[in-house]
Amino acid sequence: MFIDTHCHLEDENFAADRAEAIARAETAGVERIINFGSTMQSSIAVAELAKKFSGLYAGVGIHPEEIDDFDENTCARLADLAAHEKVVAIGEIGLDYHWEKDSARRLVQQRIFVEQLDLARQMHLPVCVHDRDAHGDTLKILQTEARDLRGVLHCYSGSLETAREVWKLGWLIGVDGPLTFKNSAKVPEVVKAAPRDMILIETDAPYLAPVPYRGKRNEPAYVVEVAKKLAEVRGETLEEVAAYTAANAMRLYDIFQKCTDAASG
Repeated sequence: MFIDTHCHLEDENFAADRAEAIARAETAGVERIINFGSTMQSSIAVAELAKKFSGLYAGVGIHPEEIDDFDENTCARLADLAAHEKVVAIGEIGLDYHWEKDSARRLVQQRIFVEQLDLARQMHLPVCVHDRDAHGDTLKILQTEARDLRGVLHCYSGSLETAREVWKLGWLIGVDGPLTFKNSAKVPEVVKAAPRDMILIETDAPYLAPVPYRGKRNEPAYVVEVAKKLAEVRGETLEEVAAYTAANAMRLYDIFQKCTDAASG
């Protein structure tokens, strides 16, 4: 069994064939998919989709590029969504300095990140963190504001040194299509060193399609290609990678019993 631990099936790129994409994933052996919101509207959408498809779960949160979507009522609204049993995480939240160069706006990102970490604490949920070109501040916030939380740095792009600090906190890293790219340098080094219980596989669909689909729309079925490359880099079998990454996902997102029940039923 494979689990795509991060995608965006609510995206308009799936408007014409969302159910078919989920069916293709099932055919490929991807039995569970975790779909993440990035705005209030998309968080509502992923929560609704999780109710419609048995293998689909959701995470709700406000992405750092969407901070203008955050107001004094946002956390309460997210908490209402997170109360549903198939909402298994707060995310995608975090920091993104790639496009945001204004220092004041970066501070707003940090404040909203911390507020949503506190929401995760209140809801007893794990966290999915977006970190783009903000590795130092992301790590600092995790070390100071999230030591009692559990979660994953989605689409990990930092150094091995930073990854080791993340693992010390008990947090995982998510590995996506960039692992399969020819110009990928840091990610293979990181995944080689990663403990087995600290890695998740994901697609970030519709973005970052892995080789041999690079340049096309990504979808959850393609997480198998990420798993194949992970097995190659680490010198493991595909079956081993599938087993431990699925176990890691079920443990982090507390869906082990639901997966077991589905498999036995």
